Amino acid sequence: MSATSPRRIVYICDWLPPDYGAVGQYSDLFARALAAQGHDVVLAGLTSGESRGTRETLGSGTLETVKLTAKTYAKDNLIQRLLWTVTTNTRLMTTLWGRMRRADEIVFTGSPPLLLHWIAPANLLLRKKLIYRITDFHPECLMAAQATPSLLLAIVYRLTLFWRRRVDLFEILGEDQRERLREIGIPADRIRLKRDPSPVDIPAGTAPLPRPAEAKDKLLLLYSGNWGVAHDVDTFVEAYRRHHQQGSGRFVLWLNAVGAKADTVAAALKANDLPLVRSKPVPLDQLARLLVTPDAHLITLLDPFVGFVLPSKVYGCIASERPVLYIGSARSDVHLLCEQSGLAGYRRLETGDAAGAAMALEQLANDVDARRAGTRRQASGS
Repeated sequence: MSATSPRRIVYICDWLPPDYGAVGQYSDLFARALAAQGHDVVLAGLTSGESRGTRETLGSGTLETVKLTAKTYAKDNLIQRLLWTVTTNTRLMTTLWGRMRRADEIVFTGSPPLLLHWIAPANLLLRKKLIYRITDFHPECLMAAQATPSLLLAIVYRLTLFWRRRVDLFEILGEDQRERLREIGIPADRIRLKRDPSPVDIPAGTAPLPRPAEAKDKLLLLYSGNWGVAHDVDTFVEAYRRHHQQGSGRFVLWLNAVGAKADTVAAALKANDLPLVRSKPVPLDQLARLLVTPDAHLITLLDPFVGFVLPSKVYGCIASERPVLYIGSARSDVHLLCEQSGLAGYRRLETGDAAGAAMALEQLANDVDARRAGTRRQASGS
């Protein structure tokens, strides 16, 4: 796709900025880049505010942004989740129908969930090029969260495979997703790797945010973004308990996050009388400063979700040049990206290895203290 062959593109995602959502943040970046290349782009998504539309010229192209009002829902309530999905996907399709008829291509993401089941059948009439940026796999994520998937989920899964075979091109975030698509028979020539970038630039000298008062004289371990059903809790909580009750206790967890398990983590730490800094995700214009504030970052991922979910925080963590503690499988692209980046201080532990993760926290603390001592010596000229 180039500026010499302008295209009309409809790009669909879920929550658009300023609402929090990694998929929406990246969709906004990609849609703007496409418009700047000379294409006419419609970016459609959701907002917690009033429904509205804007239009702007970017380079030789245009960007129309369409935001539909939507409410959040309890993700652990299957009925609410199903009703929200049906209502939201139907509203998106009816609102965008005229624009999709005029489009050359339709790009849609893994969020809102199961939008494939609306777009693929509609494309039997529309006959447009369908590009599926498969940010998250649904219903596989829901199935991975259950010990025994229900009959309904099994039926939805089979129907999902049917419609996926009618997608022209899959844009994947990582090699682990490529493997998942190969497992269900998607041909290699219909899969294209297009990684997310860091959501923000972090130039040298970026000023950190003020350190939380609760972390005075302590090291900060930041978990930012979403702590949801796909992410490990138990391994980290037990490692953190050992770090404080049997180790040096130098790290304090800074939970700048939302998600189904964020409250679970907070409650577990409170029950064990362990220190915690809790805050809401910062606005995008403060994200670069947030990412350089801690002494290290935490990323977790449960094994059943490898290849179905790629924690987008990894890009910003790497760009911050702060050490990363990753609790999860080496099969995930989290590990591949951190290793390929040459990130200093990177450590990975398997889920369930609480003892190893506790030791890693001690080693990370030693590394940070050693770097700080070296910086002080340089500053004093000794």
